[in-house]
Formats: sequence, structure tokens, C-alpha cells
Amino acid sequence: MSADRPFIVPRNRAMITLSVMLATTMQAIDTTIANVALPHMQGAMAATQDQISWVLTSYIVSAAIMTPPTGFLAARFGRKRLFIGAVSGFIIASMLAGASANLGQLVFFRLMQGAFGASLVPLSQAVLLDVYPRHQHGRAIAIWGVGVMIGPVLGPTLGGWLTETFSWRWVFYINLPVGLMAIAGLSLFVKRTYRQKKLPFDWMGFALLSLSIGALQMMLDRGQSQDWFFAYEIIIEAVLALLCLYLFIVHIMTTKRPFLDPVMFKDRNLSMGLGFMFLIGIIFLSTMAILPPFLQTLKGWPVVLTGMVLAPRGLGLMLGMLVMGRLAERYDARLLIAGGMVIIAISLYAMSRFTLDVSATDIIWTGFTQGLGLGAVFVPMGVITFATLDEKYRTEATALFSLVRNIGSSIGVSISFALLARNIQINHAELSAHITPYNPLVSAMALDQPGGLLRLGLLDAQITQQAALIGYLNDFRFMMAIAIFAAPLILLLRAPNKKGG
Repeated sequence: MSADRPFIVPRNRAMITLSVMLATTMQAIDTTIANVALPHMQGAMAATQDQISWVLTSYIVSAAIMTPPTGFLAARFGRKRLFIGAVSGFIIASMLAGASANLGQLVFFRLMQGAFGASLVPLSQAVLLDVYPRHQHGRAIAIWGVGVMIGPVLGPTLGGWLTETFSWRWVFYINLPVGLMAIAGLSLFVKRTYRQKKLPFDWMGFALLSLSIGALQMMLDRGQSQDWFFAYEIIIEAVLALLCLYLFIVHIMTTKRPFLDPVMFKDRNLSMGLGFMFLIGIIFLSTMAILPPFLQTLKGWPVVLTGMVLAPRGLGLMLGMLVMGRLAERYDARLLIAGGMVIIAISLYAMSRFTLDVSATDIIWTGFTQGLGLGAVFVPMGVITFATLDEKYRTEATALFSLVRNIGSSIGVSISFALLARNIQINHAELSAHITPYNPLVSAMALDQPGGLLRLGLLDAQITQQAALIGYLNDFRFMMAIAIFAAPLILLLRAPNKKGG
């Protein structure tokens, strides 16, 4: 919509918002809902640990590959048709996944789930940006963000309850009622958009980008189990990812009708916003990935208590988004982002000073604070990234926005666990170097006397525990460094003009 025309508020805007958020939340929750049900699936399918991991990997890889074509598909078939078709396909794939008789069927239908669900998040964001005037985009991004970000928080809890109460198949069947409500709302309230029926498709660009993303995801998912670059598989995947990415960039810069129009990257806010979201994505899921083993393995807390103390992070995330949805309409988005980054850095600094005596109160307030900071960053960043972008690129840009955040999260989780494993080994070796007969404290333990072997085992357990603690703290310091490194990028963003609707 051009800036010289007044914005006309669509009829039934509330119902449009509810419909697209049902579809978004359904897809976001499905990203993590199957995690806690994996042991039950493994037993039912008689699969190994590596084999059952494909239930998660197949969904992530297919969703990553099918996210970039969202802009083309929306232009070719119409946004409303694509939206309804994607939700319908997602429901069908979910029901088939729940009814799977063997592992091969389950992995295949999870691939279908990821492929159909990939476009739901960027489409929902594009629709909300269209039905709200530019000065209320902060409110629209806040609504969208709550649906997208609450998925990783609610997914494991809901999946665990469904699995324990019914069976693991219900983590897929639950999508049926939600999806049907979304389809009804989309059919009744969302307007049709113009279709470019003769729009050609850049198959070469899509193939190169798909290979690059697929190889990168495979490398990240299998790197830890295959010992990273000591395995030929990981080396091949890394080379393939970099080579295809290079060829893709060359292709879109030289072809007449590229898969992604490079002209939109001339918009500085879009380019900087994508880079910023990639870095924030590294922080977003990494903390949630390493805190549960920290609390359960080192602290010995039960699963229920762990879930309870981690839940306030999601509450902080929602509160931050809802508050920033209002503030982003009145204040410079760059100042709000800077404030959010300070809050994130403070929470990570506090987490980097945890000890084995850390209390539930400390876990709760640091998690809530970090969620508040992330919510304070996501909303104004979503506003300023698209503030100066031509609206014809909006669907493509929102797809890239979701893609870089997800890739950043995948890279962050992989790096966090790789650093943790490496640091535990290094710290154990350094601490063990002090266990010598010449150390007075060691000699006082009389390890060569009866019972010395037991005392030595207890000593080694203490060393392993301390080495692991240092490894976790180093991960929190790494994420804090990412937050500090990302902060100066705010200066490269341009503030949009504040115009009322």
C-alpha cells in the first residue's frame, strides 16, 4: 500500500489475526512437541538412537529447504490459496505421521509436515503486516511473535502430557482440531491476493539454495554424534553447503529472473535486520537446550521441577513482546532493541556465575529476565527490518527472516553442545593434573590405604562434576559475547518515519 493512500482497516481484522495465529502456533509447537515423545517412538518402532533422531531431523531439514520459496509460491498461487493449502497439507501429514506403522513411514510423513509447515510462519507475518497500518506494525509483530516463540516453550510440556495421558501418536493428532479452525478462519476472513499465473520459477537457484541449507542442517544435526570434522561425512556436508551457497549468490546476481531478487538486499534495514536476527537466533534456543541437562544432570532435579523453573522464561518472552508491541509504535525501535540487548547480556552474565548451589529462584529470575530481553528485541527488530522495504518484497523477506532465525538457532545449539563437550574434557584434564602424590590434600586422603580406590572414584566424580560446571558457564559466557558483539549493529539501522494511520 502506498504511503499517500489512507490505510483502510479490514473488516474482521480480529478474526484474521486469530486464524493466522492458530496456524502459526500449530507449526511452532510442532517443532519441539515430538522431542519428549522420542523414547516412546523409539520403543514402538524398534529403532536405534541414531535412527529415531531422524524424526526430528527430517522435519527441520524439510522446513528449512521449503521456507525460501514461500514468496514465489504466494505470488504464483495467491497468498490465501497457499495458506489454506499449507495448513491442509500439514494436517494430513500430521494424521499420517500419527498412524505410521514403521519408522520409514514416520520419517517420510515428518518430511511432509516440514515441507507444508515451512510457509505458515512467513505467511502469517506477511498477512498481519498487511492488515495493520504501518504505525501499528509493532503490535502486529508482537502478536505474531508470541505465537512463534511460545511454541518451543509449550511444545515439550504439551508433548509430555499427551504422551503420558494418551500415547505418542497424539502429539500429531492434536493438530487436527487446531488446523480445522485455522482453515475455517482463513477461508472466511482472509482476502484473496493477485496471482501472477505466468511467473517463471528459478529451478537452478532453488536447487542450489536447497542443497546448501540441507547440507548445513545435516552437518549441524549429525556433527556431535559423528565427532565433527574428524568424520568425512561432516567435511563433505560442510564443503557442499559452502560451495552451493557461493554458486547460489553468483547465480542470483547474474540471472535475469532470480529465485530471490538481490535488489531487496539493497535495503539496509533488511540486510542488517537479517544479520541481527541470525545472531539473536544463536542465543534464543541455546539456553533452553543446555539448561535442562545442567539442572537434571548436575543438580539432580526431577523433570517436573526443571520444567517449572524454566517456564517463567516463556512468560517473560510474552510480556516483553506485548509491552514492546505498544512501545514500538511510539519510540525509536533502535533504542528499544538496545535496551533489550542490555537485559539479555545482564541475564547471561548472571548465569555465567552460577554454582552447584544455585537456587530455583536464581534460575527463575534469570530465565524471566532473559525472556523479557528477547521479547524486547524481537518486536522492534521485526518492525524496523521491514520499515523501509518495498511491500512487493514483503513475503520473500518474511520468509528469509524466519529462515535466518532458525538457522541461527540450529547453529547456536550445535556450537553450545560442541563447546560443552570439548570444555568438559579440557577442564577434566586440567583439574586432574593436580591429583598427584605430591599434593598434600591428595596425600591426606591416603589413596594407597584400604578403601583408597573408592575414595579415588569419589574424587574423580567430583572433578567431573566441576569440569562440567565450568563447561556450562563457558557456554553462557559465549552467548553473552554474542549479545555484546551484536549490539553495535543497531547503529547501522535507519529509523523509520513515524506516521499515524
